[in-house]
Amino acid sequence: MSEHKYYLTPEGEYKLRAELEELTGQRRSELAERLRFAIQQGDLTENANYIAAKEEQAFLEGKILELETILRDAIIVENTGPSDQVRIGSTVVITIDGGDPETFHLVGMKEADPPQRRISHESPIGKALLGKRVGESA
Repeated sequence: MSEHKYYLTPEGEYKLRAELEELTGQRRSELAERLRFAIQQGDLTENANYIAAKEEQAFLEGKILELETILRDAIIVENTGPSDQVRIGSTVVITIDGGDPETFHLVGMKEADPPQRRISHESPIGKALLGKRVGESA
């Protein structure tokens, strides 16, 4: 197990598994076909298609390894329903400086997507919210 803890909601785990399946299946196959085609073109030392495909292959394999590591070491955080305390998986409504209420979903780092209102528990806002109770200021 790695030193870093990866917290995932069940939804986040599902999405990462789907991404891994796509990368190890379809994307890997497409890339292998591109490599075969580039090799058939002859001299590999100055073959731009071959060089580009090899670079993409290295990136793809790195991403696959990253996803496998995250999924292997993940701590799946089940949202067991309403709670009086903010935790990973919680949906919170906050008001910043007297503005309009905003809704956020607190997730692990690998699921964070601020434009979608999914904030990491490691972000400044996430850290401030963790452990707070309804009505408390952060």
